[in-house]
Amino acid sequence: MTSMSREQQVSDVFVQVADSLIDDFDLIEFLEELCAHCVNLLDVSAAGILLANEQGLLHTVAASDENTHLLELFAIQHDQGPCLEAYHGRAARSNIDLHDPAANSAWPAFAGQARKSGFQTSHVFPLRLRDRAVGAMNLFHTSRQSLSAQDTSLAQALADVATIALLQQRDIGQEQLEKNQLQRALSSRIVIEQAKGILAERWTVSPDLAYNALRTYARARHLRISDCARQIIDQTLDTDRIPRP
Repeated sequence: MTSMSREQQVSDVFVQVADSLIDDFDLIEFLEELCAHCVNLLDVSAAGILLANEQGLLHTVAASDENTHLLELFAIQHDQGPCLEAYHGRAARSNIDLHDPAANSAWPAFAGQARKSGFQTSHVFPLRLRDRAVGAMNLFHTSRQSLSAQDTSLAQALADVATIALLQQRDIGQEQLEKNQLQRALSSRIVIEQAKGILAERWTVSPDLAYNALRTYARARHLRISDCARQIIDQTLDTDRIPRP
């Protein structure tokens, strides 16, 4: 990747955030694209974003691929992993060797599952608003590869961008409004997962292919992915209209 293309991609991310401040936009689509930007800009293998609900429990809302999405779910189900620590401690941590005895002692189930998923190194960054966290972003390498100090700073900036996009509505300081924004994002993710499952089962394809088909259909019609997903669940959208992968 050239320096110019990297700078252009960083610029594009911030332009998207600026657009979100003045226009109605698809939050889940933005977070999915942000995960893809992380993979390209930081030369990592995968990325995932988790958000906390009103009870402070994390839920996965975006990932660069299905494998990472499932690993994030595994971490939540077993209540362990660097992402949970980054959220609760509100501190970033990079270059975590998933073979290291300390990682295996701290998160035995997560570290083992991450290696089974093909990942060797992890990096985590909190989604912070002032003195509290609203979620966390997890990055993975399939090799024992480190993030440079420059890339670590950029990764935290991208995590901050995600927070801005999440809480971009007016009167951002109002706690209830923040909770409503986060809950809306979590609810949209649940609906998308349900619709993705319906399409994957109906077409006998992988969830990744089903999601890509749904996203392509929504983009072509300038619709929110979550709105299309709800129509699939409500059976008000004929899935035969969506080109099969």
